[in-house]
Amino acid sequence: MRRKFTRYGLAVLCLLAAVWLWLPEIRPAHGQSGGEDDPEVRVLQGVLTDDTGEAVAGAEVRVTIDGTQQDVANTSHEGSWEVELVELPRNSLRVEYSHPDYDNLPAHGVDSGALDRLLDGAILDQGQLRLRTRPALVLVGILTNEQGQAIVEAEIDVFYDDSAEPVGSAHSLETGLWEVILPRPGAQAPAESVTVEVSHPHFEVDAYQLAPQDVEVLSDGESVNIGQLEMTNRYTLGFWVATLTFVLMLGIIAFERLPNATAALFGIGVVFTTTFFGGEIVPELYIFNFERALAYINWEVIFLVMGMMIVVSVIESTGLFQWLAFMAYRWSRGEPVILVIVLVIITTLASALLDNVTTMLLMVPITLEIAIALDLPPASLLVPEILASNIGGITTLIGTPTNILIGAYADISFNDFLINQTVGVVVALVVMTVYVLWHYRKVFNQGEKGISPTLYAKLEENAKIKNPTVLRKSLFVFAATIFVFAIGENLHMVPAVTALLAATVMLVWVETDVQKMLSLVDWTTLVFFMALFMMVGSIQEVGLIGAVAEGMSNVVGSNLYIGVFMIAFGVGLLSFAIANIPLAASMLPVVEYLSGNISGAASNKILYYSLSMGAAMGGNGLLIGGETNLMTAGVAERAGYPLSFGKFARVSVPVTLLTLLVGSLWLLFRFEVLGG
Repeated sequence: MRRKFTRYGLAVLCLLAAVWLWLPEIRPAHGQSGGEDDPEVRVLQGVLTDDTGEAVAGAEVRVTIDGTQQDVANTSHEGSWEVELVELPRNSLRVEYSHPDYDNLPAHGVDSGALDRLLDGAILDQGQLRLRTRPALVLVGILTNEQGQAIVEAEIDVFYDDSAEPVGSAHSLETGLWEVILPRPGAQAPAESVTVEVSHPHFEVDAYQLAPQDVEVLSDGESVNIGQLEMTNRYTLGFWVATLTFVLMLGIIAFERLPNATAALFGIGVVFTTTFFGGEIVPELYIFNFERALAYINWEVIFLVMGMMIVVSVIESTGLFQWLAFMAYRWSRGEPVILVIVLVIITTLASALLDNVTTMLLMVPITLEIAIALDLPPASLLVPEILASNIGGITTLIGTPTNILIGAYADISFNDFLINQTVGVVVALVVMTVYVLWHYRKVFNQGEKGISPTLYAKLEENAKIKNPTVLRKSLFVFAATIFVFAIGENLHMVPAVTALLAATVMLVWVETDVQKMLSLVDWTTLVFFMALFMMVGSIQEVGLIGAVAEGMSNVVGSNLYIGVFMIAFGVGLLSFAIANIPLAASMLPVVEYLSGNISGAASNKILYYSLSMGAAMGGNGLLIGGETNLMTAGVAERAGYPLSFGKFARVSVPVTLLTLLVGSLWLLFRFEVLGG
């Protein structure tokens, strides 16, 4: 029995071995069905991603069996793909991937072990494969106007040959740069010509043909930079609306028909109404949209002014200015000539560090009391204070609103103003003081001299510091602010950040009543600045600034001396009647253009300093030339001592012309002789 079992067992083993050896001969070859009873479908699948691991959708997956393409699939949004194989391979199975935005992966085979698993009915997963992003085919250029300034939001369309529809489009950026993504060769290639068409509401539509060599480069699948394209201004109805509205706004401000902020808001309201209502009916009325208007607002100026308003409001509440006025009277011992010199020095220093209007608002009442006690015409003390206030503010970045505008626009630091303007300002102040003393010499000789006990006691009473602790803290913060202004350039800290930090420290450490302090901020001035920036932007957008710049450039040419005098005296004389803040704001792009045409002017920024002196000193020309002048005259008139237009002009006009001459000569000496 045992022998029989062993024999049968051995026979079975031999039979199994024979079947195993014979099986390769009778099993289906790769690519053949196992018979009609084998309907099973085999599945090949995988995932495609890009260099960063993000899914690649829309890629084409081609499966080739024994050298013949069999199936094609496309990847899903998740990058996955799946191919069902009914016919199986005999010898080879290859997979290839392609996508128009990626370099093709070379076809790869499937090894025999994987084929066996596929034949056994398994799902064969190829796993995750990465496609390398194909560099885009790009046409790049820069759009400028005739003055070389960037054109923003122009539309660029690119056409191949005589195609009716563009093959790519784009809009120019803030720098005038534009780039159009083009279809790559193979999908749609330029045959003979490439045309770039550029359009903008305020410029002529232009079409540029690419050079044959550039077309050939594009045809080879490489990007092309065609450089700078210049567009020509056209004067639309929108140009005339923006120009006339800006002139009207200046007139309203000059003749005080409306508050400054209201006049500027009125102007920008007209511009927006023209654009959004008129422009829909008559496209020629389009000026600019709201997004472009916001782009013209210099937020650095807004935050710098706001921060310094908070700092100054804390200091002025301590009674410091009343104490300074008392000390001026005490130091002068009642001598008019000495008193004028002391008042000029105090006003100059205060105006260099604080707001001019605030300085004079605090100085005028005390000055009136001193003038009355000495039996002097108030104008003999007020006029030199006004002139000193406007001139003294030129020395620092925060001294005048025009300097704040210029500094933010031209990237001129606190130290730059201090180093490059101070000597010229001091000489101008000496000239001004000498002329004033000469003009009022008879008045000063006839007035009372010596200390008035009554006035001295009154000024001493008013000069008491209201809160010594607040004064000490606020002066410490203010001194630290000036120090940081001076070193801010090394810290890469813009002045607006310094002012905001100072205001924050004031609110947290010195005066914690936030509601009270914020109520002292002159919000109407901030609104005026924002509306003014947008109004200047409107005339820049339509091409008025460019036309003025071109006209001045034709006169100045490349002559630095003519440029300095033209800017200083041109802006200065216009500031006699036109508010210097909007005038300076509108002249900034003009000065930028002129600086680019004069050798060395762009690097040393001499024309910007000339603009600073022209705008500030020119504000002294007439009583309507600056806010400080008008405010001082208003306070004096309410006190019963009106400051007439004619009396002021008899002193101010000669002083303005002399100081403009001194300032211009100093700038030329500073940068041409001393070097800068």
